[in-house]
Amino acid sequence: MSNIDNWNIPIYKALKEYAASSPLPFHMPGHKMGKGIPSGFAESMPLFDVTEIPGTDNLHFPEGPILEAQKLAAEAFGAEETFFLVNGSTTGIHAMILTICNPGDKLIVSRDCHKSVINGMMLAGVMPVYIKPHFDSKFGIPTGVLAKEVEDAIRDNPDAVGVLLTRPNYYGVCADIESIASVVHAYGKVLAVDEAHGAHLAFEGSLPKAAMDVGADICVQSAHKTLPALTQGSYLHVRKDRIDIEKLKFYLRMLQTSSPSYLIMASLDMARALMQYEGCRILGRLRQYVERLRHSVDRMHGIKMPQITHFGREMAQDWTRVVLNVEGLGCSGFEAERKLRAEYGIQVEMSDLHNVVCIATVADREEDFTRLMEALDGMDNQLRQIEAESDIKIKKQPGIPEMKIPLSQISRCEKVKVNLKEASGKISLDMLTPYPPGIPVVCPGEVISDDIVDYLLSILESGGTVNGLDGNGRISVVA
Repeated sequence: MSNIDNWNIPIYKALKEYAASSPLPFHMPGHKMGKGIPSGFAESMPLFDVTEIPGTDNLHFPEGPILEAQKLAAEAFGAEETFFLVNGSTTGIHAMILTICNPGDKLIVSRDCHKSVINGMMLAGVMPVYIKPHFDSKFGIPTGVLAKEVEDAIRDNPDAVGVLLTRPNYYGVCADIESIASVVHAYGKVLAVDEAHGAHLAFEGSLPKAAMDVGADICVQSAHKTLPALTQGSYLHVRKDRIDIEKLKFYLRMLQTSSPSYLIMASLDMARALMQYEGCRILGRLRQYVERLRHSVDRMHGIKMPQITHFGREMAQDWTRVVLNVEGLGCSGFEAERKLRAEYGIQVEMSDLHNVVCIATVADREEDFTRLMEALDGMDNQLRQIEAESDIKIKKQPGIPEMKIPLSQISRCEKVKVNLKEASGKISLDMLTPYPPGIPVVCPGEVISDDIVDYLLSILESGGTVNGLDGNGRISVVA
């Protein structure tokens, strides 16, 4: 066979160059460039890329090994029924919204939702009722919503069909789902949870409780984010008493590909088995590594790791999500991320104006944390030498904008493009989303305020990215 290195294959070459740089990945997917995938599975992956043939079953109408694997997953994750998702958690979120809601229904949603929630509501013709999550101004981190705020929203909107919350958030902060579930169910509503970042929570006692263990009716989890599964591999967990299972199956067949990846499905099955048999032990070991890192950071001058005590007694913290506040380094989180990559070969999951976020999983090893500690110590020593002071001020995220046009009518609006600096007072037809973490600041149909423009410009000026802007920094607004 020809030497493909001589061919023009841009994606292949980019991936090969990244792998050849020997990076330390503190980012998803959770298998960390194959370290967390058992050798027997990894070596056979090319052989497992098959289709629906006798003996391999059919994802959309499972009767054999896929059905058995989904039942094993339901048992492991505390669900009554579990579905494998091969198009990522986005598909599960869209399916859950379409199942819960009919066109015109109201859905109470935490505003720190992923953009896929907004898109799902657009598909379903839903009227969102947003709850603004709390914000920790000391570290510049959104936290979550409280049970009382959920109850207030239900009382103000008794016709809402349910509540959809995101938990954990990108920073590992977990709202008290158990208390919220009690409130939601007392009013006869459905509780849906986007737990994309929490597929590991069910397997170690010191972690916050998984949503399915404390009352959620339907929940999506991205196995590829925090478990050693392949990208796009996710689970959709259900309790049947408040969810129409047949309707859910209908939408999953509609939304998921008709050519599902057996590699992804096998990795979902493998990740479940690994966590079921060894997850508690491996997570216990991981916790020791994270605690050792925390003790090291506590001795540093310019870097801090936020503790859950900062976020309120109704919140819990996923300790596998390593948040590093770098305000004391005299640089933005974006700059710290670039420095870690360029000087230390460490690629983190994301950064914002003030923080760097690392995803730690069962695939990480002690030497990985040692290397991260040495890099952070080196950056902290540079701070002491130059006595830097940060001129970046904590900016609170803007409030929820006024909605002028319902999501269901957005596609019928005429649009024009304007520069972000000139967008104040106009109605957006796009989502403006600092990415990551993918939480919309402006949704379609909402009015762009001066505060929003200033906030997004500060992100861009500090080196961040805002999805929704074109290559010339323009946004689509109502003409």
